[in-house]
Order: sequence, then C-alpha cells, then structure tokens
Amino acid sequence: MNSNEFTGKTIEEAIENGLSELNKTKDEVDIDIIEIPSKGFLGFIGTKLAKVRISIVDNPEEGAVTFLNDLFREMDLEVKIHTELNEDILNINLEGDNMGVVIGRRGQTLDSIQYLVSLVVNKNRKKYIRVILDTENYRQKREETLIRLANKMAKKVRKTDKKLVLEPMNPYERRVIHSTLQGNAYVQTYSEGEEPYRKVAIMPKR
Repeated sequence: MNSNEFTGKTIEEAIENGLSELNKTKDEVDIDIIEIPSKGFLGFIGTKLAKVRISIVDNPEEGAVTFLNDLFREMDLEVKIHTELNEDILNINLEGDNMGVVIGRRGQTLDSIQYLVSLVVNKNRKKYIRVILDTENYRQKREETLIRLANKMAKKVRKTDKKLVLEPMNPYERRVIHSTLQGNAYVQTYSEGEEPYRKVAIMPKR
C-alpha cells in the first residue's frame, strides 16, 4: 500500500486534509494516528500538530468493478461482473443478455473496454497488472478462429508461392498468427503498417 503522512490542528482535520489530497474516502484507506495534537507553553509555544498516516488500500478488483458498473449503466446494460485476481493478472468475465454490443465487431468494443479498465486499475500503481476482459468465452473462440485462419492462409501462400497480407489486427491477434506459424517449414510471417491498421504478412520461405 502507498502511505503518506498528513498534519492538522486536530486528528479529524489531519484526516480530512489527507483524504482531500488523495481524493479518497475513508472506505478506501487505512488510517494510523502517529501524533496527538497538544498545546505548548502559554498555549502556543511548542504547539504540536496532529499527524496521521494514510495508506491507500490496494484493491484493483473493486476499482475495475466500479468503473464497469458506471460504464454499463451509461450504456443501459445489465451486466454481471465476475473478477479473479491471480498475482499480476486480473481476469474479468461479463454475463448479460446483450453481450454482442459489448463484444462489438471482431471484439473491438471488448478490447477498447479492456484498455480503459487497464488504465483505471494501473493508475498510480508501481507494479503493472494485466487485465483480461472476456464474455461468452469470446477470447478462446476468437483464438481458435485465428489459428484456423493462419493455417488456411499458410497453405494458400505455399500453393501460390505469393505473399499474402491479412486484415488489420490488434497486437494480441497478430501474436496468435505469428505463434501459430512460427514452426511452419514453408512460410514466414512479419507485421507491417502502423497502428491501429498494422497487419500480418505471410510469405514463402526462400
């Protein structure tokens, strides 16, 4: 947990100063009283301020769920959110009646939401947490589709002996293609173009 010390004329004031600066509520922090305020000689000489230590509670799951609930409320969607944190990987699975809207065309909306959740979870965090957002087992289904596509296109390249360029893909999907064909004896792959239109090219091995 990240800890900071704050002072005030009273303990309550020191706490409020800290919460205001950190932009947190009492439910999101741990508070330790370090020094109790006291009046010095003649009421002002040697006066000691109150001092507290405020530690931000590290709860990436709560932050992710809060963000997603707010987002889906704006989208007028009822979605159940399930989270599981394993060391530095946060898996989030979504359940609802209209998940096609959340997935979007070829998973683009799902990827965008995943990116936003990752920004929320990793804000002011020293150790990066990877966020994986999924619904209706879309990630696995998409990976299986990409593997089939890679093998099919590799056969076509071998048959025609000509380079073939796939449609633009995000970094994760490009990695699936590269990984699938990495050990292929007849073709090789590389990426070309600029984000977000970067593509995988498959060409014969010479």
